[in-house]
Amino acid sequence: MDTAHIAVEQLDATQAEQELARLSALIAHLNHAYHAKDAPEVSDAEFDALRRRNEAIELRFPTLMRMDSPRFQVGAAPSSAFKKHRHLAPMLSLDNVFDRTDFEDFVKRAVRFLGLDEAQAAALAFVGEPKIDGVSISLTYENGRFARGTTRGDGTEGEDVTANLKTLKTIPLRLKGEAPDLIEIRGEVFLGKAEFLAINAAQEAAGDKLFANPRNAAAGSLRQLDPKVTARRPLSLFAYAMGFSSHPVAATHSAWLDQLRAWGFKVNPLSTKLEGIAEAEPFFDRIAQERSALPYDIDGVVYKIDDLALQERLGFAGRAPRWATAWKFPAEQAVTRLLAIEVQVGRTGALTPVAHLEPVNVGGVIVSRATLHNQDEIERKDVRVGDLVQIQRAGDVIPQIVAVVAENTHERQAPFIMPDHCPACGASVERVPGEAVIRCTGGLTCPAQVVERLIHFVSRMAFDIDGLGEKSITEFHDIGMVQAPGDIFRLATHEAEIAKREGWGATSARKLCQAIETRRTISLPRFIYALGIRRVGENNAKLLARHYGSFTHLRERMQAARLIGSEERQELGEITGIGTAIADEIVSFFAEPHNQTTLDDLLTYVNVEDEVVEADGALSGKVIVFTGSLVTMTRPEAKATAERLGAKVTDSVSKKTDLVVLGAEAGSKARKAQELGIDTVDETGWRELAGLPEA
Repeated sequence: MDTAHIAVEQLDATQAEQELARLSALIAHLNHAYHAKDAPEVSDAEFDALRRRNEAIELRFPTLMRMDSPRFQVGAAPSSAFKKHRHLAPMLSLDNVFDRTDFEDFVKRAVRFLGLDEAQAAALAFVGEPKIDGVSISLTYENGRFARGTTRGDGTEGEDVTANLKTLKTIPLRLKGEAPDLIEIRGEVFLGKAEFLAINAAQEAAGDKLFANPRNAAAGSLRQLDPKVTARRPLSLFAYAMGFSSHPVAATHSAWLDQLRAWGFKVNPLSTKLEGIAEAEPFFDRIAQERSALPYDIDGVVYKIDDLALQERLGFAGRAPRWATAWKFPAEQAVTRLLAIEVQVGRTGALTPVAHLEPVNVGGVIVSRATLHNQDEIERKDVRVGDLVQIQRAGDVIPQIVAVVAENTHERQAPFIMPDHCPACGASVERVPGEAVIRCTGGLTCPAQVVERLIHFVSRMAFDIDGLGEKSITEFHDIGMVQAPGDIFRLATHEAEIAKREGWGATSARKLCQAIETRRTISLPRFIYALGIRRVGENNAKLLARHYGSFTHLRERMQAARLIGSEERQELGEITGIGTAIADEIVSFFAEPHNQTTLDDLLTYVNVEDEVVEADGALSGKVIVFTGSLVTMTRPEAKATAERLGAKVTDSVSKKTDLVVLGAEAGSKARKAQELGIDTVDETGWRELAGLPEA
């Protein structure tokens, strides 16, 4: 019987079963032609019509859904292993704002950086886009063909998931029309609400663990080595951003989105160009009202300055662009009971009170613990064990206690007081004047600090060793196998012993040792961050790496910087972004004898790569000082431009300075440059050196 021309609403059960079998086979064939052979046999519209017909029949006759239903089909089998891949352009994160005031502050910072007047600021155009709650992906196209797909990872390198991404119908294997020879296209892979519910229903029926939310399910799907698992999770993608491009594509972000559509990508249909700052809040309110009705999860609205030339001028601050932000929806809240307060000791010795709660669902996630920050916060909120408390996930991520619920009717317990001795080692604790944090004085003799430092050492932004996380580090430390970072690289000598331990086995032990072996070479910023120096996060680690170039040089200069007033100490303090407190922590770390011994041991196993400045030109590696008032650009923009071109910007003139840029009323720095014989240029000369157009 030919069922292809019978309307869905007119099919009986027998006809529906036959039509589902036909559609399943036909769509599988077309999928294979499109993904595996790169030779589509029908148009996208025709293919989509077949899928829609299949879905409509499944909705009418849900009991007839086949195991090989098109909703579970893949275009090509993914590979059996993933490798790391370095992005051509950094894939960084967005800063968040949470209300109108925050957003206005974001705009003011951008306006101030660009030096815009009031009228120009008011007319600044943006593009507003729903912030999809999914997994960020970078897609590389070479000569118009899909060559590689990579997860965000640490922003510099991610996991190569090309084969899995080729199974997504929303990722074109060949771009339509002309395209740059080499281009990175960024987007968000996500799982729709209906698909998520169907997957969880199947998980429950099979007796398997349920996924907490669609994002977790999507992220897990991209990292599956078994193609059958990925096949059962129908992922989609919205494209929205550009990474590296071998030549310009558009002048505005809105035009870029149009180009993505022309190439064959799905772009979120709610993305809208906003003609001026005044349109931003109404757009946020509209998206917030539509949020619950959307077929996918969103957690806010992303705003991007539309003009790409302005984006280029603004650049990045740390790990986030100055030209974009995410306005997040208000955090979801719930009420539950505080069962206990536990004090945990972090890697820097900080004592942090953690609330243990009756488990409660907050925004789709089961929360059983929340931070209480410090003693001052506990006293300010008057939080006590046994209280009913209101909790929220800040930014929909980090659980925190907002307040005690007024309706508490029980007899309340005594106020909680932080201990005067470390709960891990018994050493006394201290509170530095002016700080809210209480710290253990035990240092590296405190087992909690040792374990936390080791966990930090192998974390994703540091050495990123697969299979070596909090649980295994704690296990190996408790049995005396890992007491210091160098011990991690000696674990291969214990492979047989590890294999015999409960929960391991020969295969797991071998993979762990192999993963450790692949991490013997590490970039300088990652290595500095891995050391766990107090106040030195990812951004400061990058600043230090960029300035000193090699770990050997950094270490030598820090030894000399121990002398207050020395040239080396002054040099450290002059690095833009490194203040006095941070400089003191860095110098103290390298001065501590135990740390010196630990470093000597570690460096016998690890190769730390020198930081290579990618910029190539007159400014690469130069130390530059800006002084006086600039006319054609603001001082922050000038500094950001210099750093983007590979220069190091400091705030004072010394014999280490290579160039001083003189603005109006340059003053004492100009005189000092002349005394030391340092090259100077005016603002016009600076723009020429930087390759900027005439103002």
